[in-house]
Amino acid sequence: MTQDELKTLVGQAALQYVQPGTVIGVGTGSTVDKFIDALASSGIQIAGAVSSSVRSTERMKSLGIAVLDADKVTALGVYIDGADEIDHGGNMIKGGGAALTREKIVADLATQFVCIADESKLVDALGKFPLPVEVIPMAAAQIARRFAAMGAEATLRAGVVTDNSCHILDVRGLTITAPLAFETEVNQWPGVVTVGVFARHRASVCLLGTASGVKTLAFGQ
Repeated sequence: MTQDELKTLVGQAALQYVQPGTVIGVGTGSTVDKFIDALASSGIQIAGAVSSSVRSTERMKSLGIAVLDADKVTALGVYIDGADEIDHGGNMIKGGGAALTREKIVADLATQFVCIADESKLVDALGKFPLPVEVIPMAAAQIARRFAAMGAEATLRAGVVTDNSCHILDVRGLTITAPLAFETEVNQWPGVVTVGVFARHRASVCLLGTASGVKTLAFGQ
């Protein structure tokens, strides 16, 4: 089974977490695109969706799904999004699509985070995938030096400006064994908008696409 087919499978599986008549949170990325397509063709009538990116907003609107502003919503029952990596505790690295800050904002509104991913994303420890960090442009070099002092290498993602008009550093050479402590520390560095470790907003459930079908990993709250 191809990676694209696995993404389609988990996108369809996520429909079981969508309650008719509710407002849901929708993330960003190629796997989420599959979920959006599945939702549009499912016949499930929702009150609307809060989107984490311009890309997802445009896709949903083109398929007739109402998109609501986050500031008009006080809570979401579920947030459905992918991950670049997820560990066995539900902690994730996100931000490969440069939407990490808005993804955390929407995730913070949700009672439940449902991660949809293929089995290549499941890891024992986070860090093999380059960690995205959204930064204020003037702080990029300063933050890169902080990571260098940790033995890692942070490089500016060329040609990328986020939906928030900021830059992305991709950090290589990390092994993140204490994700919550790491996220808390880096988020305090001046100039960091958001670090792409999702530990405080970790997944409640992961729907993992495997060669034998969709495997459900439950992590609790």
